[in-house]
Formats: sequence, C-alpha cells, structure tokens
Amino acid sequence: MTNKNNLLAGELERLGISRRTFLKFCTSIGSVMALSPAQAAVMAEKLVTVKRQSVIWLSFQECTGCTESITRSHKPSLESLIFDFVSLDYHHTLQAASGHAAEQAREQAMHDNQGKYILIVDGSIPIKDDGVYSTIAGMTNLDMLQQVAKDAAAIVAVGSCATFGGLPKASPNPTGAVSVSDIVHDKPIINIPGCPPIPVVMTGVLAHVLTFGIPELDSMGRPKAFYGDSIHDRCYRRPYYDRGQFAKSFDDEGARKGWCLYELGCKGPITHNACATVKWNNGTSFPIQSGHGCLGCSEPDFWDAGGFYKALSTGTNSPGQWATAALAAGAAAGLASAYLNKSSKADAEKDHQPVTLEDMGGKS
Repeated sequence: MTNKNNLLAGELERLGISRRTFLKFCTSIGSVMALSPAQAAVMAEKLVTVKRQSVIWLSFQECTGCTESITRSHKPSLESLIFDFVSLDYHHTLQAASGHAAEQAREQAMHDNQGKYILIVDGSIPIKDDGVYSTIAGMTNLDMLQQVAKDAAAIVAVGSCATFGGLPKASPNPTGAVSVSDIVHDKPIINIPGCPPIPVVMTGVLAHVLTFGIPELDSMGRPKAFYGDSIHDRCYRRPYYDRGQFAKSFDDEGARKGWCLYELGCKGPITHNACATVKWNNGTSFPIQSGHGCLGCSEPDFWDAGGFYKALSTGTNSPGQWATAALAAGAAAGLASAYLNKSSKADAEKDHQPVTLEDMGGKS
C-alpha cells in the first residue's frame, strides 16, 4: 500500500491546506490553461494521488532570470504548492549542496528515477570549440545535457535562451549557442519561451505534465494554452489600434491616454504569449500596461529581429488601413466569442461537480 505521506494528499494535510483552497488552486490553473471546470476537478484528483516527482534543473548560458521568475510566487500559491511537493533534486541556484555533493545528488537522482524524472533546462548551450565556453564540474554544458537527457521522461526548456538560443545566440554568436531542441531529438520537449517566462506559465505546464501528460503544443513546441494567441489579440489597448489611435512618443497626449504603442515599436502583433491575460507579479501588470511596448521576447531571434522602438512593417498598407481591416475582423470575432463564452458558461455550470479531499484521500 502506498504511504499517504508520499503523496500530495499527505503534503496537503501536513501544510494545513483545506480542500476548498486546494480546489481553488486547481480551478485557477485550469482556467489559465483553458481547461473546463470538470478538467480542473480531474487535475485536483490526480495531483493528490501522484507520487513525489523527481525534477533535475540544469542551468547553462543564462542570467538566472528564469529562476528568479519562478521564485516570485505569492503564498499561498499553486507555484509554492507544486514546488514544495516535487523533488527538486538538482538546481545550481536553489540547492543547498555544492561541489562534489551537488553532482552526487544529480547522479543519484538520475539513477533512482531512471526514465521517470523531468529535466528542466534554462540557458542556451555553447557548442563552438567543443563547448568550452560554459562548463559545470569540469563537464561542458553539451555533455551534461546529453547525459541527463538520455534517461529523462520529458524535457521542459524554460526561457528564450533554452528554447530558441536567446541573447547568447544573438549575432555574432561568439560561443556557437544553440537551443535544447537543436541538440536533443529523441525526447518530448516542451518549450516555454520568454525573457523570462511568467511564473504561472512554468508551474502550470508542470502541473499539466503531472496530471494529464504533455499539453497540446504549437509548431514551435510551445503550449497552446499560453502561446496560442498573440499579445495583440488579447491586449486591452487593441481598441485604440482598431481606431487608428497611436501614441507618437512615450510622453505625448496619446501615451497619457493609453493609446496603442504600435508606432513606438510594440511587437505585440507578432508575439505569442500570455502576458496580456495572466500578467506579472500575481496578475498586477505587464509591460504594455506599464507604458512600454512588447519586445517580442517569446519569439525566435527577437534580439536580432530589428529595433525595439521601430514599428513593424505593414507592407503596402498603412497602420490605419490595417486597423480598418482588423476592426472588421475583430467585430466578427467578438460576436463569435460572446456566443462561445455564453455556451461555455452554461456547460461549465452543467458539468461542474464539487470535489472533496476526503474523496481523494486527504483532509480538510
């Protein structure tokens, strides 16, 4: 018989987390990932019965921004719940051990959880000159990645450096930096780009992997739940774009009125991410809401894609002409969305069934 203390149910009991709070966590993350209330209940049921998951986190050519992001959780939060429960067996920044003890912890985790551990990677991998530009314990990043990836169940590449090469890959790319998917081809890889990614995106994906497996991915390996729409599609300034009302400088009247930042170089129309909906700092804000255009950090080669303050090219159409077409499309989409939202709400009310931790082996 499985010891309840080895399951999340036991951890919830130890932490004094009520069933109401836990279901609220799962409903929240389910909503962010566009899951139905019924699926959120399934997530809750599966999470409490899952065993402690071994996670090995490798950091290569990076700035530690991804780690900083994921630790910016607000308690109580699903982020802290998930990372209190998973066994984070190796992480340069967060682990207490160092030197030989740290490497022994990694090797032990690989041995004890062969074929079952999740590998998280942040940072690009230098391959020029045999990868000498970044080493850990005398081992190149390339060698360590290949060694640890070999027996991983799945790989999660977090941050634009790991997913697309990021800043280290920017021209002239002196270290020959590449992404995880440029090296590993025989394992499922989930890309979570961003410089850095949003905390709930990272932990939400991990929660999905633990309960439902690999989420639906787009052509670039990004979870569609978070990267299916462009920031432009969900931006609260979109109505100003559709009306052709653009700020001409960061301190003019248009900027003070909250007009669209498109002409100031905002890359929202070509950037896929959840910034406009999930936001940052526990849903407080995101760059465009703070008055700065999107830099496009979750897209490939965003450092080399052009000036951050240069407006995107619209081809032969002016922004005003593009806005007119967008307005017509947006009106049609709005009608469809209203209908779908109404239907979804009715379905949710019909499908939702209350779940208690007692039913799952936990306590309130």
